[in-house]
Amino acid sequence: MRVCLRCAAEIRAENWHCEACGHAPALIDGFPAFAPQLAVDNDGYDDRYFEELFQLESGNYWFRARNALLLWALQRYFPAARDYLEIGCGTGYVLAGVAAGRLDLRLHASEISSRGLPFAASRVPQATLLQMDARAIPFSAHFDIIGMFDVLEHIEDDRGVLAQAFRALRPGGGLIVTVPQHRFLWSRYDEHAHHVRRYGGAEIAEKITGAGFKIMMSTSFVSLLLPLMLLSRRARPAPVKDYDVLAELRVGALTNGLLAAVLACERMLIRCGMRFPAGGSRLLIAQRSA
Repeated sequence: MRVCLRCAAEIRAENWHCEACGHAPALIDGFPAFAPQLAVDNDGYDDRYFEELFQLESGNYWFRARNALLLWALQRYFPAARDYLEIGCGTGYVLAGVAAGRLDLRLHASEISSRGLPFAASRVPQATLLQMDARAIPFSAHFDIIGMFDVLEHIEDDRGVLAQAFRALRPGGGLIVTVPQHRFLWSRYDEHAHHVRRYGGAEIAEKITGAGFKIMMSTSFVSLLLPLMLLSRRARPAPVKDYDVLAELRVGALTNGLLAAVLACERMLIRCGMRFPAGGSRLLIAQRSA
């Protein structure tokens, strides 16, 4: 159900007006805003990058490979799901992939920065979009699946977010999470991307199980490119004032194709049951206890 963040009463009105306390969220650019004070000023991400990301994502090897892996996981582990929430949807690139690959899903998505929501709406006009702080989710036992894709590393209180996701899922519902991993890969990129952490070892698994979930599958990905990532992160950094956080996404067509082919081979191995112990990112599939 939908719940009022002020008094915790059930919300029945389409416009989110609470009959119990009279509260209703503000509207920003037509989207319900549950944390309006953070819509244009927050520490999670520099929303100036959204416009260029919107142009880059659909052609970039990394975003395309991650989408293909997530769609496989969604269908493999949660084929009967109907209600889906993506937390931290950015410009809506993953959401658009889910919409195209799973026509049976009712789609919801949120973003703390209101600047990302118009991009997401242009990609997935049928989705219900919300401006929201992931530490205060206005739903209880409402969704079959929640996805958080490279989101938790931006949030200091990741345990609180996972607890909120647990509450927003129906019993037996699924959680799909991707995060960057390996502290030895920490670089100026992470600082400029507003990362709080790169996850090490079993850290993310411990936090997910600590929130009440049972892990169904866990694997590294971008594993076959790990040596290249390490070399790139250890290269002599550009001066701070000249640093471009999106530079590593702008690769030539040949390089983009080669890297995409490597990740396609990796994805085939994961689909066949291989689980990589190391890699630039980690994918975890978990289920809320009944």
